[in-house]
Amino acid sequence: MSGMAGRIVLVGAGNMGGAMLTGWLKAGVEGARIVVIDPGPSATMAARIAEAGAVHVTAAPDGLIADILFLAVKPQVMDAVLPPLKPLVGKDSVVVSVAAGKTISSMERHLGEAGMVRAMPNTPAMVGRGITGAYANARVSEAQRAQVHELLKVSGPVEWVATESDIDAVTAVSGSGPAYVFYLVECLGEAGRKAGLPADLAMRLARETVAGAGELLYQSPDDAATLRKNVTSPGGTTAAALSVLMAEEGMQPLFDKAVAAARNRAEELAK
Repeated sequence: MSGMAGRIVLVGAGNMGGAMLTGWLKAGVEGARIVVIDPGPSATMAARIAEAGAVHVTAAPDGLIADILFLAVKPQVMDAVLPPLKPLVGKDSVVVSVAAGKTISSMERHLGEAGMVRAMPNTPAMVGRGITGAYANARVSEAQRAQVHELLKVSGPVEWVATESDIDAVTAVSGSGPAYVFYLVECLGEAGRKAGLPADLAMRLARETVAGAGELLYQSPDDAATLRKNVTSPGGTTAAALSVLMAEEGMQPLFDKAVAAARNRAEELAK
């Protein structure tokens, strides 16, 4: 991986941390540069760490300063996990957190002032198809930001935002967004059942339709509106359905309310 140097300390090797670690190794980060702190990784993850030549410890080792301290633990355990990590943070360290709702100021209370990045990936990162929003505080140098970008982009594109509060909106759109799409599949499958199809067939049709549409969107240079119009013949079946979905009380105001609710909750969690 170009432009990368120094010691990376990964705290947490669960779903997200494990996905990031796997991506780093595939991208060419040397395992010997990585220290993983996790009290009980899965057998698969422990084997991957050992095979890569990385170091696995159950607690912060003495005498180690991280160049990049990557926090991949759940928000509810951050306050317990962070205090023992303070000795790992030096004047040139950058701390990266993927814990939703945990502000930079809340991390500084435990780790001291440092270069810090709040990142919000989403669960498709586990298959290398995520997208991450990120915010860096003023203590993060351009070189550090470039290094963090390299680490985050192994799971998909990285979008940097201008203010920390923007991360709450990113959380509401892309962080929580996969669940909205999965629920869309549930609703489409249920509507197919109500239209007379066997429930399992309706769900298979819904699942593959949404997955395929997502892949078409991924591969096509056209935007979502153009792709929608390409499917929609005037006066046809798709147009009839869209007249309901795009009505004044259709999907847009529902999504407006859903995203606003998620953002408000993210703001509450950050207090």
